[in-house]
Amino acid sequence: MPPLIIRLNAADNVVVARADLLPGTEIAGENIGVRAHVPAGHKIATAPIAAGEAVRKYGQILGFATEAIAPGDHVHTHNMAMGDFARDYAFGIDARPVEPARDIATFEGIVRADGRVATRNYLGILTTVNCSASAARFIAEQFKGGALSEFPNVDGVVALGHGTGCGMGIDGEPMNLLRRTIAGYARHPNFAGVLVLGLGCETNQISGLLQAEGLEQGPMLTTMTIQDSGGTTKTVKEGVARLTAMLPAADDVQRQTVPASHLTLALQCGGSDGYSGITANPALGACVDLLVKHGGTAVLSETPEIYGAEHLLTRRAASRAVGEKLVERIRWWEDYTARTGGEMNNNPSPGNKAGGLTTILEKSLGAVAKGGSTNLVDVYRYAEPITAKGFVFMDTPGYDPVSATGQVAGGANIICFTTGRGSVFGCKPAPSLKLATNTPLFRRMEDDMDIDCGPIADGEATVTEMGGRIFQLVLDTASGAKTKSEILGFGEDEFTPWVLGAVM
Repeated sequence: MPPLIIRLNAADNVVVARADLLPGTEIAGENIGVRAHVPAGHKIATAPIAAGEAVRKYGQILGFATEAIAPGDHVHTHNMAMGDFARDYAFGIDARPVEPARDIATFEGIVRADGRVATRNYLGILTTVNCSASAARFIAEQFKGGALSEFPNVDGVVALGHGTGCGMGIDGEPMNLLRRTIAGYARHPNFAGVLVLGLGCETNQISGLLQAEGLEQGPMLTTMTIQDSGGTTKTVKEGVARLTAMLPAADDVQRQTVPASHLTLALQCGGSDGYSGITANPALGACVDLLVKHGGTAVLSETPEIYGAEHLLTRRAASRAVGEKLVERIRWWEDYTARTGGEMNNNPSPGNKAGGLTTILEKSLGAVAKGGSTNLVDVYRYAEPITAKGFVFMDTPGYDPVSATGQVAGGANIICFTTGRGSVFGCKPAPSLKLATNTPLFRRMEDDMDIDCGPIADGEATVTEMGGRIFQLVLDTASGAKTKSEILGFGEDEFTPWVLGAVM
């Protein structure tokens, strides 16, 4: 039988339970007996830990004991808490050249006229303001069922509404961020054509959006407002007509073999548990290392969920300037949460804690594993266009829909999303793959999960082997294979731009 626990580092003073452990259970190899019930994925002390002493996992600090902890004790929120400690950023000390792959991996992509490569082929309706979200959905609904049967190469018509666009300043970072996000989707290679729909009187005027972002109208990018069109019914009729006119050109594509360097992979985790940093996240990191060797790009995000582990990324920074850009974002978040009466450790969520994660430090140490081991080559602000090749970071909140929206706006054309508790998620126009951290979850939610990383914990697969399986699944999905979330129809309601500033 597989061992009852997982030891991650020889210097750790805790191990992770592989199954529910009852009081009195003897842990072979650790010379301890379990003193209380310990759920699967939770931590067990393997040595005495004095009050105020650091608790270590992955060879790193997770937090500090709030009372004396004895060997065999369950270590969690009742006896461990967050604490401040110095991080050695050691900019670039672990940066190493990446050896390119000899035989470049390929996939079947859709090459646009400007050379960008799509993994899907949608028409989109983008809204400037929440007031036009319903009308956008009404337009998209006209293309459901068999309405696109004559256009087999078009994956669908996607309406992306959101909850902002008015009640905000006409200038400044909140508006700039919203416009950058909408423009990123308008330019996304997975959209063959786009209709931008407004109400007419909102703060986020279409003319301002086009001018600020350098968007030019044409046959495959058109705009309209509900007020100028004469109301909802007339807007829907006109919107359908405009998108119908785009369909022949959108359908006139065929997939062709292209190198994996055209992939920009967004890395996400949600509903994390005690296995996330042991199975799915490091396996995804192994996939990232493969993608980078093949010339592609991987985008780690969720700044509040790397907090406390950012020093592991700055050590891999390609330059001191890149590392300092990341630290500057960390400092911004510390100030932002302080000004709004919060704290960085309001994450993990209740579900994360039920799965065995105690502090944001522990969650972050598992989350950064998604980024693999190659150099951090650049740091981007939310929804900025991603131009670098290799492993990069984008500053986003930890809230998954908001984070993924920024990554896709930056150009990500495929997503890998790890989960231990069971997040359900899609992100049109980019396909989203779900990676289960444990086999019970995969079996329980098989209609949502694309791959089971649980065999790593069971000793049936290595992180490297699972990373190779994920990489192949990414290539297959980029070539057109449908993900579980696409089959279920996820991806429109999850469009959630980051809202900064006061809502007036």
